[in-house]
Amino acid sequence: MKFIDTAKFSIKAGKGGDGAVSFHHALFVPNGGPNGGDGGKGGDVIFEADGGKHSLLDLKLQKTYAGQDGGKGDIKNMHGAHGEDRIVRVPVGTLIIDINTGLILADLDEDKKRIIVAKGGKGGKGNARFANSRNKAPTIFEAGELGDEYQVRAELKVLADVGFVGLPNAGKSTLLRAISNSKPEVADYAFTTLNPQLGVAKTINGETFTVADLPGLIEGASLGRGLGHQFLKHIERCRVICHVIDMSGNYGQENIIRNYELIRKELREYNLNIDQRPEIIVANKMDLDEAQINMMDEEIIEYFKDKNLIQVSGINKGNTQELLLAIAKQLETAKYIPLWEMDGEIASDVKIYTFDEKEEDIQVINRGNGRWEIAGDTVFKIYQKLPIWTHDNLLLFNEKLKNIGVYEQLRERGIQKGDVVKVFEYEMEWMD
Repeated sequence: MKFIDTAKFSIKAGKGGDGAVSFHHALFVPNGGPNGGDGGKGGDVIFEADGGKHSLLDLKLQKTYAGQDGGKGDIKNMHGAHGEDRIVRVPVGTLIIDINTGLILADLDEDKKRIIVAKGGKGGKGNARFANSRNKAPTIFEAGELGDEYQVRAELKVLADVGFVGLPNAGKSTLLRAISNSKPEVADYAFTTLNPQLGVAKTINGETFTVADLPGLIEGASLGRGLGHQFLKHIERCRVICHVIDMSGNYGQENIIRNYELIRKELREYNLNIDQRPEIIVANKMDLDEAQINMMDEEIIEYFKDKNLIQVSGINKGNTQELLLAIAKQLETAKYIPLWEMDGEIASDVKIYTFDEKEEDIQVINRGNGRWEIAGDTVFKIYQKLPIWTHDNLLLFNEKLKNIGVYEQLRERGIQKGDVVKVFEYEMEWMD
């Protein structure tokens, strides 16, 4: 079974309901006033962290999650019903990321945490809202606003206080079994652990914390080789890194210092800020003669002398209580800080957003032969909100276009009386 830790899908909040155009009709009231009600708000798409879920399989199987549209306004000033929200439950530790921008929309790092990711559109106003002393019988109304819509990627990252990292077969799974209640698969071959394994460890003083045995790294993992990014992204949430080393050097066949530096290099190249996490070096397999001999090597002694190194044996639980106490001490001061908020150099794959001066988005296009086209986000918002189905709405729509400078731009570009101006689906004749 494959651990489902990523999923791509779309979310769409509900559209607001349209406002109504209606007038009061009753016996002996021949000229009743406007009484069209407002439309209801569209439903939101809400993500909730659920401690009972452990994979993103549900999200993998469904391609779209949508909030319900708001109800239309009605006669007698009756407002439309609000659309129902869509609640999407995901495992604790899930990130929701906008695929188009890379922006993190939600970080669901606590059980029961709820975040509105896509907001439903506001309901449109009915014609009762537009009555005034100059226009006592308006046919003006607003359409409901569109809801937010995103193409998103969900990523599940293991939430653990401590992450065990190291080369395949360094003994991480055996060590996790020795210090916690976890029972990961253990065997004498590389990549026994294909998925993150979690355990709860407890010191002799009663402190408890969660430990993750994360899949083994190989050279080039930061580029996606081996288990690559499937492993590396899980360590981002761990507050303390325990770097487990096979101190026997695979029975004397490997260079211990090179193995240690290889893992550190892969962590740095994946994300520079991972290198700032507190680290405990765990010299494992000290029950082996080769490990004992290596610990007396002058080069190894000199290299590790200023590092936080603890010698243990996962197979016979030797010195594991000292390791647990050292981890607990680190956790007293090591707080979880998202990597993109840590001090220091910014990692290359973290996007930083700044607010630049807003660019003009109104587009006036001369198609030739007396035909013009108006486009742009600002124009679309007006077009969408004021359907030109009534004479009053058409007048108000034209007034809005004047206010944002569309008329001025058309005159400057040389539009002539009788030319046709297309605004999205509608074509209108220039009468100026």
